[in-house]
Amino acid sequence: MLPPTTVLPPSACVYCARALHLEKVTKMDFYVEEDHIQDYLFKIVLVGDSAVGKSNLLARFARDEFYSNSKSTIGVEFQTQKIVIDGKDIKAQIWDTAGQERFRAVTSAYYRGAVGALVVYDISRRRTFENVTRWLSELNTHCDMNVVTILVGNKTDLKDSREVSMEEGKSLAESEGLFFMETSALDASNVAAAFQTIVKEIYEILRRKVFQSQESKKQENLSLGNGKTVNLGRGAGGGDEAVERARRFGGCCLF
Repeated sequence: MLPPTTVLPPSACVYCARALHLEKVTKMDFYVEEDHIQDYLFKIVLVGDSAVGKSNLLARFARDEFYSNSKSTIGVEFQTQKIVIDGKDIKAQIWDTAGQERFRAVTSAYYRGAVGALVVYDISRRRTFENVTRWLSELNTHCDMNVVTILVGNKTDLKDSREVSMEEGKSLAESEGLFFMETSALDASNVAAAFQTIVKEIYEILRRKVFQSQESKKQENLSLGNGKTVNLGRGAGGGDEAVERARRFGGCCLF
């Protein structure tokens, strides 16, 4: 089991082109975990063509395992991994499903409630990279536009068979406003960093929304004290009751 840490290795190649888009988040809802009221629970989905290594990425991150003869995932499965950020226990519920067309019927339920996504391609199979735009389109169809997304070029251990350069991956990530990283589930390169990048960014968005809610309530109290009208619109401050519930109890957030 990998240690629950948020320290990213110096070698991690993270292309944070999405950073400019994060302040556009305008809505967050929360579900409370009654059994662990101090924890946050974030649903993260793995998407991409079949055999790009999604299941092995999850196995490496959650159990530090790799299956050299793993078969295509049948149906849907998920695993939970704990990560500590700012002294808080963050639970990442990571969902994995097969990429074959015959399983496309499960997508609606699969994506529901997701706040993060890893879109995975195989650097040794160009077709899987070319299909990334289709997976992004499907992700945008079933998820909120503000879902935190990282583009992952997997199987860097197959460097002699590389068909997609790192520069191509970075360029696509930049054009789509995504984080970017190359990984290897076989030798574990950057696997933890990829998942941690997603979880940390989701948490930072949540933290900002909680702060905005608190500031909004301060302004509300000041305005009421001066006998002025208070505008509780969503525009700048948030002010959602759901955010306040999450601050008090913890929970799973949906953008």
